[in-house]
Amino acid sequence: MSVESTNDLSTITDEEIFNAHLGGKLTIGSKMPLSTKRDLSIAYTPGVAKVSQAIADDPAKHETHTWTGRLVAVVSDGTAVLGLGNIGPAASLPVMEGKAALFKQYADLNSIPLVLNTTDVDEIVETIVRLSPSFGAVNLEDISAPRCFEIERRLIEALDMPVMHDDQHGTAVVTLAALIGAARQTKRDISSLKVVVSGAGSAGVAVTNLLLSAGVADVIVLDSRGTINRQRDDLNEIKAELASRTNRDDVIGGLAEALEGADVVVGLSSSQFPEEAVAKMNDNAIIFALSNPTPEIMPDVAAKYAAVVATGRSDFPNQINNVLAFPGIFRGALDAGAKKITEAMKVAAAHAIADLVGDDLAADYIIPSAIDERVMPAVAAAVAAASAE
Repeated sequence: MSVESTNDLSTITDEEIFNAHLGGKLTIGSKMPLSTKRDLSIAYTPGVAKVSQAIADDPAKHETHTWTGRLVAVVSDGTAVLGLGNIGPAASLPVMEGKAALFKQYADLNSIPLVLNTTDVDEIVETIVRLSPSFGAVNLEDISAPRCFEIERRLIEALDMPVMHDDQHGTAVVTLAALIGAARQTKRDISSLKVVVSGAGSAGVAVTNLLLSAGVADVIVLDSRGTINRQRDDLNEIKAELASRTNRDDVIGGLAEALEGADVVVGLSSSQFPEEAVAKMNDNAIIFALSNPTPEIMPDVAAKYAAVVATGRSDFPNQINNVLAFPGIFRGALDAGAKKITEAMKVAAAHAIADLVGDDLAADYIIPSAIDERVMPAVAAAVAAASAE
């Protein structure tokens, strides 16, 4: 599939979309022939009893002789779906089916969507833990903040398998990869950049944390009330902890004040970037306007002030798309037998993505295409290597 064909979105009709979703996007097929009595005796009774007994005697065979070692559960409660918000578990299922299809297409990993009819943190954690013998990794998806932080933390503690909330960490990895490319294009090191992150939800917090882990020293985060700073007394636990590690000059105010002398702005909320605020940024600015479908500032306007512009859309250059990260991250973690997905693994994934651009680096090509077949193997290898270290 060419990049051009994926960008020709104007010809897609509603009828085509709905017809494609009839009956769902997923199916399950057998790897084994089931056409003779011999086939049945091997795949099911009586042969399967030998395998079940072997797993009971040696639990390690659970991963090697069932599909769990290559199976990712995509779990959502439907509270923060795309740009649609809290639409509930049933309405979220087409998105989870699509995520499962991407796992198979890009990482050759089996995946099963699980949508849960509860928003209670304790119930969600308990449900996933009780189901955990059925899969080998957990991809949390479209769960609203701040609940998503606690759910992910508790599952990481409870389960001996990779767990990742992709809305947080997939976004963070690809954003870091794009920033590495943009810094190379503008001949700067990321450690020298002043970065403003607009949005303190799940993605904003994760992007901030990963940028700090990767060596960015100066990050200012904004929520709906302005900069997160140490003077505020209205911060929840997550934001208060962020305030202790960001905004080193304790800038107070809104976007205009934060962007004064900034090198980078990353948009991760629906708040628009006024042109007069962006104009306050340093020369060779980098603007990532990642809201979908409407970026915080349109690329043609951003280009007046920025040397590099990226969005979350496929019809503009430099699309920051989670599919660049999550298939390879889970594939690498499962290949390596990792029990956790660490910050080091995420940073390694970001560098692997950025490095694929190579000598083709340009202002409109700081990051590979989401359908670049080199990406998943490179990310998986980098994650597995980081896990081994």
